[in-house]
Amino acid sequence: MAREPVRETGSGYRICPRRHWWNMEPSALEPSLYTVKAIIILDNDGERLHAKYYDDTYPSTKEQRNFEKNVFTKTHKNDSEIAFLEGLTIIYKSSVDLYFYIVGSPQENELMLMTVLNCLFDSLSQMLRKNVEKKALMENMDGVLLIIDEIVDGGVILESDPQQVIQKVNFRVDDTPLTEHSMAQVLQSAKEQIKWSLLK
Repeated sequence: MAREPVRETGSGYRICPRRHWWNMEPSALEPSLYTVKAIIILDNDGERLHAKYYDDTYPSTKEQRNFEKNVFTKTHKNDSEIAFLEGLTIIYKSSVDLYFYIVGSPQENELMLMTVLNCLFDSLSQMLRKNVEKKALMENMDGVLLIIDEIVDGGVILESDPQQVIQKVNFRVDDTPLTEHSMAQVLQSAKEQIKWSLLK
């Protein structure tokens, strides 16, 4: 006998997919590599410091900002780490004056999303020498972007070990191409070596 969906007060027949999985489309229950829908970092006023969306759930900037505002309103005074909002699973953590959010689909495994959040936070903590606050984050935004790209690419989780992330980020920073300034230094050094070899 099929179960009847529970009618939630004030919302008609819109129900939480996690609690009523038998009402979901079969394709929504299929496993997917595309685990993360968004990574969002807000300050303690709910203003966006960085947000990266990996699908078209919120295609316009206005929709994204509205979603971020709703997420912040629901979470900034709560001590829990998980929220369900607008049919999405949201894992979050705060530090001093920052809020970190990992957004996944309604049926997504919270532990997977928590792994991403912990990896992001621990990687940032190492990079910022445990000073995970707005000023330090803004001064090192290029490193923040590299860390996020090492952890998630296109919604697919690539890395969950903070040590590996930091090693890869350091390698990418050290492997930067020669700038005009450093090229001029190389040429100057070569000229001096030629000059000294001619004088000998």
